Amino acid sequence: MRRLEPQAVVRHLDRLYRSAWALCGSREDAEDLVQETVARVLARPRRLHGEEELAYLLSALRNTFLTTRRTASRRPQEVAQLDDVVAGDPRAETRPEAALEAHELFDAIARLPEDFRLALVAVDVAGLSYREAAKALRTREATITSRLHRARERVTRDLAGERSGSSRSLR
Repeated sequence: MRRLEPQAVVRHLDRLYRSAWALCGSREDAEDLVQETVARVLARPRRLHGEEELAYLLSALRNTFLTTRRTASRRPQEVAQLDDVVAGDPRAETRPEAALEAHELFDAIARLPEDFRLALVAVDVAGLSYREAAKALRTREATITSRLHRARERVTRDLAGERSGSSRSLR
């Protein structure tokens, strides 16, 4: 048994890249795949059991490719139809009710406690997954789930209270 040295990875980068390009079909995806593979391989010491360095690296490349494909296939992919896309009017003066609703919504979010506000902004505004939000906020995924649920409830309650209060004042 011998260790896989980082210099061996560097020696085989061009072959890894060509193999990745053949697997992916695009240069950009191949670069990403090679980068991901090298990061995984160099993340911890590797021992070769009689295998050649290149054979081990190509096997790691293939496994990384399959893992990323499997992960991507589990994510929901929705294709927008042309009929579904509505061009937004950037001028608030043409739709003052929408501007008022947005203002009320952001005010309600700003009034949340910091932990709830950060979770809500990370997932609902920035579009992060629960896992990505948990990593960014340095907490567990379950914590993000409960904070997000509570934050949404508070914002809904706050907006419902504002709307009922504003409708009473109009009468």
